[in-house]
Amino acid sequence: MSSRGSWLANANETVTALVADMAADPWGRFSPSVYETGRLVALTPSLPGHPERVRFLLREQHGDGRWGGPGDYDIVPTLSATHALLTEAHRPGAHPEVARAADRGVRALADRLRPNTVLPDTVAVELMVPGLVAEVNAHLTRRGDAPLPLPEGTRPQLLEQLRAAVAQGHALPEKLLHSLEIIGPVARGADSVELVRGAIVGCSPSATATWLGDEAAGAGAHPGVRYLRAVQDAGGGVPVAAPLALFERSWVLSTLVSAGLDVRVPRELVDDLHAAFSPEGAAGGAGLPPDVDDTATALYALALLGSPRSPECLWHYEADDHFRCFPEERTPSTSANAHALQAIGASLTPDLPGRERYVAAARTLTRWLSEQQNTDGSWHDKWHASPFYATACCATALAEYGGADGSKAVRRAVDWLLATQRKDGSWGRWRGTREETAYAVKTLLHQGVPTTEATARAAARGAAHLLTTDGDTAHLPLWHDKDLYTPLRIVEVEIIAALHLAHTVPAVAAQLAEDRVGV
Repeated sequence: MSSRGSWLANANETVTALVADMAADPWGRFSPSVYETGRLVALTPSLPGHPERVRFLLREQHGDGRWGGPGDYDIVPTLSATHALLTEAHRPGAHPEVARAADRGVRALADRLRPNTVLPDTVAVELMVPGLVAEVNAHLTRRGDAPLPLPEGTRPQLLEQLRAAVAQGHALPEKLLHSLEIIGPVARGADSVELVRGAIVGCSPSATATWLGDEAAGAGAHPGVRYLRAVQDAGGGVPVAAPLALFERSWVLSTLVSAGLDVRVPRELVDDLHAAFSPEGAAGGAGLPPDVDDTATALYALALLGSPRSPECLWHYEADDHFRCFPEERTPSTSANAHALQAIGASLTPDLPGRERYVAAARTLTRWLSEQQNTDGSWHDKWHASPFYATACCATALAEYGGADGSKAVRRAVDWLLATQRKDGSWGRWRGTREETAYAVKTLLHQGVPTTEATARAAARGAAHLLTTDGDTAHLPLWHDKDLYTPLRIVEVEIIAALHLAHTVPAVAAQLAEDRVGV
């Protein structure tokens, strides 16, 4: 067997094992979150595993005192970790390093926070930041230090209104349960909060810990305690959300099949995708409300797997010229609308009931996505920090189902990718990453995009970078939730899909062979 054939055979074996592992995993594989772990350290010190969580925060602090990602993505995790360690420093037996790390966090926040500080478009950031700033300032006031300022764009008044509503027994909007920890002590044991599976609040460890309270967390009898212990990894960190089975499975399966990999999918995975649907669509995980992004991706995956279902539930999210992620949202998502276009396009069989309405929606989405394209040819999105993700989603959908109008936008995206490749063959917003490089390679090679000499060469250089960099290198978290995170299986599959395309597109495979990389 040729070395190229060996790579493809090994990829198929890897994919088979990955899908089998995913089918047996009810939680999903996601990176630990500084924000979420910091909330547990502050809220539930009696929960088993507390010392490990504290050590996780100490280990994750950067040399300049911050936590979290680059740019403005450090604000939320640094607030959470600093408050957690300020609180921990006053507990009996706290190690002196805890207070030192907390002080470094305070100094970092004093340098970072200004009234004109721009907050990232992460989940509930306009509510979390005023709550966290107030909690840190309570510590600073007690010791006579100057308080931190509150950035613009926050909504402290709304936060107080929500807290008052919960105290009076009113239920929160379902999507806010994912961030229940912002409500504080009045949410403990609140009757208005529904527990999923008798244990989970809002698909969130910190939301669940807030509802439980420290006394119940230490007693250990409640099923929520078993949930919190199950989601904590060996290093002490907990993910920003869990379980996220539908999200992970839909993305993984649609990515593998659309890239042309030979995927043997257990029937129970397909059945689980179907079972996740309600009349409003599908939710990414237990305790989350249905949303158009997860609904569309699950519909697309099922269509690709030969087990389609009606896309009628998408109309629940229809706006004038695009689809909302939720019935109410602050900002629309380009990637979610790209996934909606894929779901509609893959569902357009001749006998689809109401077919003309879907055809019209596909045209509208094509126009809307093209209008959202930046002048340089890229797209941005509220669910991911990198334009390479948004561009891959939008360009791929438009290449598949956007027709001639979509092709124009795709060509601009290809030009942008050719102009932004780094010297080592990678792509990335802040630095070259394997994840972002995979998105770029996939976009260059996806069906509908002509493979020119320039695109073949760029894709081959990108594939060579993926093949020659260490696969065990930690991924830079780029996905938006309350904190940045990495869906580890999804990113692994994106890399496999990109390399599969590189090995099956003749012009790129020939270039790799000429360079003697990965073939």
